[in-house]
Amino acid sequence: MLKERENLAKLQLLCDKITNQSREYLTIRDLDCEANLLNIKTTYKIKKKYTYIDIGRSGKYLINDDGEIYGIKAYGVINKGHFYGTLDTINEFYWGDYTAKRIVQENSYK
Repeated sequence: MLKERENLAKLQLLCDKITNQSREYLTIRDLDCEANLLNIKTTYKIKKKYTYIDIGRSGKYLINDDGEIYGIKAYGVINKGHFYGTLDTINEFYWGDYTAKRIVQENSYK
């Protein structure tokens, strides 16, 4: 269950990572105006079926009870075709772009 203390810390870490990497992304591209920066604040909401990750006022990711992170088709509708790892593998992705992208490690044969 995602309400456990350890998972709450991971959810907050994910939200902080998305916010910080989004700020970095906007700054590098000289898009860091006040309106854009106000809309990258990332929060989570634990609901019955999924945990919702919202960026600004928009839904972006859903997390199931196993900690698997998915994109969304519509708010509250999971898109199983867009899988972004788990709460244990958030460091393997760059979260600042429009969607999360897996970080390719050098000398990796994946």
